[in-house]
Amino acid sequence: MALTYLDTSVALAQLLGEDRTPPVSLWREVLVSSRLLEYELWTRLHARGLGRSHGDVARDLLARIAFVEMIPPVLRRAADPFPIPVRTLDALHLATADFLRTRRQEVQLASYDDRQCAAASRMGFSLAL
Repeated sequence: MALTYLDTSVALAQLLGEDRTPPVSLWREVLVSSRLLEYELWTRLHARGLGRSHGDVARDLLARIAFVEMIPPVLRRAADPFPIPVRTLDALHLATADFLRTRRQEVQLASYDDRQCAAASRMGFSLAL
């Protein structure tokens, strides 16, 4: 069974009702992400003054995700080169997905970030969206 690695861009699109929102079928997948997603999500909600109004929905969304902690092997991988230049937080997400793959997990990426998707594709990940 494939795991779907959920990037923060998709979680925020769902919570904020952006133009691009994931298909309903995505939420029936086995979702995994870095613990980083939780912090990114709350930071963005609080920055927009939406922590209280969107808090319950955010907690429900987060409860659907299996989180991988930012353990030393993930952090070491994030410090290594990627096939194309990536931002720091993207490196942490991609390193987490790569860590899962080294544990013999089939992983596909769900992201709306073009640069992250390009790097993931070059790393051999399939894209869920």
